[in-house]
Amino acid sequence: MGMTRDPRTIAVSQGIATDTAFGSVVPPLYLSSTFAFQGLGDQPRYEYSRAGNPTRDILGTTIAELEGGAGAVITASGTAAVDLFLSLLRPGDLVVAPHDCYGGTYRLLVARQERGHFNVLFVDQGNDEQVRAALAAKPKLMLIETPSNPLMRVVDIRALTSRARDAGTRTAVDNTFLSPALQRPLTMGADFVIHSTTKYINGHSDVVGGAVVAADPADFEELSIWSNTVGVTCSPFDAHMTLRGVRTLFPRIKQQQHAAMLIAEFLNDHPAVGKVYYPGLASDPNHALAASQQAGFGAMMSFELASDAAGRNQFVSSLGLFTLAESLGGIESLIAHPFSMTHRAMGEEAMGVAGITDRLFRLSIGLEFEGDLIDDLKQALASMQS
Repeated sequence: MGMTRDPRTIAVSQGIATDTAFGSVVPPLYLSSTFAFQGLGDQPRYEYSRAGNPTRDILGTTIAELEGGAGAVITASGTAAVDLFLSLLRPGDLVVAPHDCYGGTYRLLVARQERGHFNVLFVDQGNDEQVRAALAAKPKLMLIETPSNPLMRVVDIRALTSRARDAGTRTAVDNTFLSPALQRPLTMGADFVIHSTTKYINGHSDVVGGAVVAADPADFEELSIWSNTVGVTCSPFDAHMTLRGVRTLFPRIKQQQHAAMLIAEFLNDHPAVGKVYYPGLASDPNHALAASQQAGFGAMMSFELASDAAGRNQFVSSLGLFTLAESLGGIESLIAHPFSMTHRAMGEEAMGVAGITDRLFRLSIGLEFEGDLIDDLKQALASMQS
């Protein structure tokens, strides 16, 4: 009987010292696009890398174990992972999605609906009445994003998955912002977990990828077959690089969220900041719920500047350690302007409904010394008054 291993051990040890050819401690990188058959009628484990690859499989097994799932399909991007999950739908089926989801997810859902692939209903999943009405429509799938991007809204995973199950609806949780180091939705009733592995799981801003983790082996098999059919699987090299990132997932996030709390407190007390969105703050309306279902509050936050456009431009241009860029979860600190960057495809009307304004900025806290990051924000905020 094997020992039950802590997730921190799984992240580091999965695949280590398993090479039977030469005894390599680190799992080998299998770049081969194709694999040899031993003879006619032979059915080898690996035939062609789109369908299966040893390097990608190690990453999939690792992420599946970290999330407590039956298996994980590793895709070429986070958006591909969402689209793979949506492949479970048929024309006429309904998917319920959060009104304040990531802009790329919103764009994908709308585009698929316009092509007649399925119907989509955007609702405030923190609103009991809206959720009740949505489930009454008997949706096939519900997509949950918590904390939400970029407003860090937290919804009750256990309550939503339970209500969805009673309605015959399956659920998927986008766990990109927290990773399995801080949140494990499958243990709270979700059927699927979705990741942009580009973010915290890889953690170095040098690989684009995604993952869909299934709780049920049959769902994993169905998604695996379809990922091969449409060719959305991740390359072996990108899988190898992402597995390298997984090794340090837990210590990275531990330090990043430590710095994030200090930065959130600083911003919350600054007179030039109108509002801070970070569930780690005791004053945040989602604080208690986040504490009940998360192992930490993460390293993502957003805030609104109490300034005009000129002041906001001055603030961004004065930053030295925070780079203005999309994406998140890397070792470097980033600042994004969702209104003009990550969420602009939603359109101003949808952004208004979600609460995304041109005053809002999103921070991804990296591994720099927290004192230096606070000093950088302090001088940039001061520059708006000069």
